[in-house]
Amino acid sequence: MESWDVPGALATTSDPVLIDCLSTWLTAAMDHLQLWSMASEEARDALSPYVDRLCASIAGRSDVVVVTSEVGGGVVPAHRSGVLFRDLLGALNQRVATECDEVHLVVCGRVLRLP
Repeated sequence: MESWDVPGALATTSDPVLIDCLSTWLTAAMDHLQLWSMASEEARDALSPYVDRLCASIAGRSDVVVVTSEVGGGVVPAHRSGVLFRDLLGALNQRVATECDEVHLVVCGRVLRLP
């Protein structure tokens, strides 16, 4: 199923689920909420209930695998919307990681389990 309503999708199944990918979810959420031109704090506040709902839907489920992008370790975006996306995705990744039993960073096919 393809949808940015991940909590709704998770509520309809008890089967294992692959969420691929949080950066795509964030892009859809930013489009839906028209966050691209907002100030950082205003965007975070508008996105917060959606992130809370997403995290609540993942919490306690051991059958969900979440894939995301790491955008904070490279080139600094040249545009304000790129900086906003990078910052929101970093915060989203941190929040979702708190709901996960395990977190792994995969770079060039190498896997590092994060504490």
